[in-house]
Amino acid sequence: MTLCHPHAPRTARTLHLAPVARRWAWAAAARRAGLAAAAGLAALPALAQVGLAQLLAGTLPVTLTYPTAAPAKALSVGPFNLAVAADADPLPGTHRLVVLSHGTGGSWQADHSLAATLARAGFVVAQPLHQGDNFRDSSQAGPVSWGTRPLEVSQVIDMLAAHPQWQARLRLDRVGVHGMSAGGGTALVTAGGQWRLVDLVRHCQAQGDADMGFCYNGLADAAAQARRRAQYDSARGVPDLFLPAPMTRLQGGRTPAAEGDDPRPDARVAAVTVAVPVAAMFTADSLARIRVPVGVVAAQRDQMLVPAWHSSRLLQACSACSLLADLPSAGHMDLLSPLPAGIAQDEAARQPRGGAPEAGFDSRLRDAAFQAVADFHRRHLGP
Repeated sequence: MTLCHPHAPRTARTLHLAPVARRWAWAAAARRAGLAAAAGLAALPALAQVGLAQLLAGTLPVTLTYPTAAPAKALSVGPFNLAVAADADPLPGTHRLVVLSHGTGGSWQADHSLAATLARAGFVVAQPLHQGDNFRDSSQAGPVSWGTRPLEVSQVIDMLAAHPQWQARLRLDRVGVHGMSAGGGTALVTAGGQWRLVDLVRHCQAQGDADMGFCYNGLADAAAQARRRAQYDSARGVPDLFLPAPMTRLQGGRTPAAEGDDPRPDARVAAVTVAVPVAAMFTADSLARIRVPVGVVAAQRDQMLVPAWHSSRLLQACSACSLLADLPSAGHMDLLSPLPAGIAQDEAARQPRGGAPEAGFDSRLRDAAFQAVADFHRRHLGP
């Protein structure tokens, strides 16, 4: 099989490289847990004032999490149990926006713990359900989605800027972006990072066994891994000059026309945070050109995106990047909201390496890392 570029026609067999695929088995998990995918209304003690609303940016579903004075109530969404004030009025005044980009095959529910932390800190958090790369539909996961996700971030900001209820409640001149895993790659593009498919392929030719969780994501079966390896090897020894142009084309942020030009595709993005981000396919030059502040949360036991080629590589190449939290006992999945047991087991079974939360990980470290993310955005976005 030959390698197809990210924008190949859908009839082509596109190389799907989902860096952190989490195709939640929602329906099955909900049946196992006996949970309805709708709101439960039993009152809970108010853990915090966190509001929740659902909007659309065109056809793109967007979940808003925001500060409110209304009391929290129980909300069951699939197998996740939340405590929020659904459709409550936000706190008075205007607020800063953080757009939160989920990982491959993910959802807003899996990142709700961080969204709630940001809301308690005074932010409005917008979580798009990335099209073709979410728990319901992962048909475009990997390079195809990497090209569309950053556009969806801007689409969300545009929608809120024109929204009759929210435009007056938001200050959108300086917007924050956060991403986890593949969402971290999305966030890096909004900061100006650029990637090439050929760099992904070269990385997996050289480090495929060591970075197996990335290069063979979602392929626990040895035969499937062999087919993917053959895809990588089809470009082995071929100079870049002779590869199809889409494989060597820079994608993502803007290529500056002159030294010092702003590489951001959307100038409203003023601060970025990433947790266990995918970064192996980004060019070192583009990471070095990033000028907006970028905060990084790393997990040293991450086997899905091994730090040496992802978070550590980012920190080495990007002078605007700083380490917010380094969690020595955390794995990749520990940077999500706690997963219901059925989903965690399903995901671990799908992955060649690192698909389960780390046994014994202290969730208070995750909470502290999430608070560091909120503090970073407060510091860099301003009042």
